This record gives sequence, C-alpha cells and structure tokens, in this order.
Amino acid sequence: MLHRFSRNELLIGPNGQGRLREATVGVIGLGGVGSYAAEALCRAGVGRLVIVDFDDICLTNVNRQLHAMVGTVGKPKVQVMAERLRSINPDAEVVPFREFYAAENSDHLFSQRLDYVVDAIDHITSKLHLIKSSLERSIPLISSMGAANRLDPTLVQVDDISATHGCRMARTMRKLLKKQGITRGFKVVFSTEEYRAPLTQDGSCRGNCICPNRDDQAFTCEHRRLILGSISFIPGIFGLTMAGIAINDLLKTLD
Repeated sequence: MLHRFSRNELLIGPNGQGRLREATVGVIGLGGVGSYAAEALCRAGVGRLVIVDFDDICLTNVNRQLHAMVGTVGKPKVQVMAERLRSINPDAEVVPFREFYAAENSDHLFSQRLDYVVDAIDHITSKLHLIKSSLERSIPLISSMGAANRLDPTLVQVDDISATHGCRMARTMRKLLKKQGITRGFKVVFSTEEYRAPLTQDGSCRGNCICPNRDDQAFTCEHRRLILGSISFIPGIFGLTMAGIAINDLLKTLD
C-alpha cells in the first residue's frame, strides 16, 4: 500500500526507511540553514526531531527561511517550525526547545538520546561547545560554516573541518578548536567563494530593528557585531546538503 514515504523506499528500501524512522536527529539553529535541514530530515522520514532556537521570526528572514511568511512574523521560530514539521509527518515526534544553545543548558539537549547532530548555529562560542560536546559523546555531526555573503552555489563543498579552505568562519573555527585539542573528526559544509563586502548599509538591522517584539528579545540586532547579506538559495543549499549527509550517514549504520 502506498504511504507518505513510498518514494523514499524505492530508493533506500524498507529497512533504510525503518532506520530513519527510528533515528533521533538534533537540529540546532533554525535560520536559513537549519530550517531547510530540519524540513528535509522530516520529509525523509526521520522519526524524532529535536529542534532548538531562541529567536523569533523577523520580516527580514523571509528571503531565506522556510518558516518566514505572512502570518508568522513575530512568532517563535521553533514553534512555527514544529507545527510545520508535524503537518508534514504527523507520526514524527518533534521536540522543540525555545532557547539559546549554550554550555549552561546543553545537558538536557544531550539527554535526548541523539543519533546525529546538525549544527546550524552562527554564534561562535555556542558552536564550539556544541561541536566539542558532540565529539566527546561520540555523536556524529555535520556543521555549517558561513553561508552569508555568498552567491555562487557551485562553490559549496563538504569535507572534514581539517580540509576546509577559503572560508573565514572555518578558519576561525579551526584555530579555536585546535586550542581545545580538536583538529579533525567531523564534517562541515562550507563555501570557497571570496568574501563579498556589503554593497549598502541601508538594509542593516543595527539601530533600525523592525522586529515587532524586539524589546522582549534577549539577543537583538544591536548585540550583533556585523550583519551580513544573504540570498534565498545558498542557506538552503547548505541546509539540504547537511540533511543529506546526516541521512546517508544514518543509513550507513545498516551495513
């Protein structure tokens, strides 16, 4: 009998679909990268998704984030994304955490029995902690490097963190991770496209925030050192690629 994931099974078989159904994947960060990753994992049939994000949807998110549209601006990203995922697969268990990932609140995330971690955080300190904590627990992960200020989809690559090049964030991460004794051992999605300086400051949110609930936010645009440009397709490519790597790695555990 045909079902929601029949086309998946033509490709990965019933056993492969069963492996995904039994898996728990954590997606940390639900912006342009993480929203696409979470949805692709859900549409692939991952049975349990733990999603984490502290932020609310802003009008400026509409250009690149799946959950940003008329009627959702001002709502918590994790709440809207959870509803979206449940509507895609009502049988999936979606566990949302509306919080900023940090060392202080990471224990209950890792108590969720994660089989895989998708790191879509753009905060360096939190990113470092998530990577280190995942590796210490022997949880495989895929991490997103910088997706902003890019336009060329052909320059997106996947490799071990030790083999990255041409990416400012990856260079910073390599340097900081090395201080903690980590030089390799996890995959990242990155772009080798050269840095593009913003063409205008008119679109900057710093000092000109339009979020309807900006006074209630713990981390507003004014707290950000730099706000970079973005486009619709690059973050999505990063997120879909990360989901693809996670799914293929989970399927390999059947061998």
